[in-house]
Amino acid sequence: MTESGTQTAGDERLRRWRLVLGGEGDGTGRALGGRDAAMDGALGALYGGGRAPGERSGGLGGSAPRVARWLGDIRTYFPSPVVQVMQRDAIERLGLSALLLEPEMLEAVEPDVHLVGTLLSLNGAMPDTTRETARAVVRKVVEQLEKRLAARTRATLTGALDRSARVGRPRHHDIDWDRTIRANLKNYLPEHRTVVPERLVGYGRASRAVKKEVVLCIDQSGSMAASVVYASVFGAVLASMRSIATRLVVFDTAVVDLTDRLDDPVDVLFGTQLGGGTDINRALAYCQSKITRPADTVVVLISDLYEGGIRNEMLGRVAAMKAAGVEFVTLLALSDEGAPAYDREHAAALAALGAPAFACTPDLFPEVMAAALEKRPLPVP
Repeated sequence: MTESGTQTAGDERLRRWRLVLGGEGDGTGRALGGRDAAMDGALGALYGGGRAPGERSGGLGGSAPRVARWLGDIRTYFPSPVVQVMQRDAIERLGLSALLLEPEMLEAVEPDVHLVGTLLSLNGAMPDTTRETARAVVRKVVEQLEKRLAARTRATLTGALDRSARVGRPRHHDIDWDRTIRANLKNYLPEHRTVVPERLVGYGRASRAVKKEVVLCIDQSGSMAASVVYASVFGAVLASMRSIATRLVVFDTAVVDLTDRLDDPVDVLFGTQLGGGTDINRALAYCQSKITRPADTVVVLISDLYEGGIRNEMLGRVAAMKAAGVEFVTLLALSDEGAPAYDREHAAALAALGAPAFACTPDLFPEVMAAALEKRPLPVP
């Protein structure tokens, strides 16, 4: 590398360190100007600058116009994923949740799953002047998620439903050649290098009739906000498939059946009330009462398992459903946020019943559901 190239790389490192450290006396000896100075100002307003680590504080204040301008600035200077992180930090660190009840603030933010969770937690305090703007923000996020997840989910689950409808005498185009070959390997003729298929293995095609029933039972305590958003979108996708009868139930200490809103996941989300306690046992009792075809039913409990109800009854209900033929899936989270906090004792108890509890990303969820519908081992991460 030339001397000028080395100098350029060194300058860039100093520039980045100056932006990270955020203070004139940071030891870099680098002054900022123009766009860099504006970026530094936006970072300093949220994270502070030139202070000792324990003394950092934000400088946005409680002025809605000032915050709206800052939101516009960070969208100008930073990529969307960084903007979403900074918005989340501003809401958590500086207590700006109340400002999201103002329409001009909502119009300035970058919509994402976490923002939707915050809006849903404020739903009960939201004035009518803000509600339509909030719905528009939520709908934008929901449409983005549907675009990302819906087609693959339908394709994966349609294949699972097809494969679950085994037939003894498949038509030629319905033969499952992989399974047929494996079932007839004993009939391999080395001299002809071929397999003689004594038995054909195939599957019927999906029909309009309901083949499976799915119950989504969703914990709406505050820590499950992202999971509620993703589960509502998946619930709407499943409800759009004629071969699956889908029920969606949310709970805290009360139980609410939102199945009649599944044609619009935004309505589902605004029907939730994030926060409050947790009574998993009561929610499972309700879901259990709605099961009419246990051998063809999948129950998906999405919860961190911090139970406020009767623990032994909760585990007894899971055991009873499994004994009746229900496929029971426990997801500690349905999100991209990594390993969640959860009740390990309850998770171990469910695993002992043959219902392992694990966190699941939205991209893995279709595979988990396909395995459950086919009664295969779940693809636990």
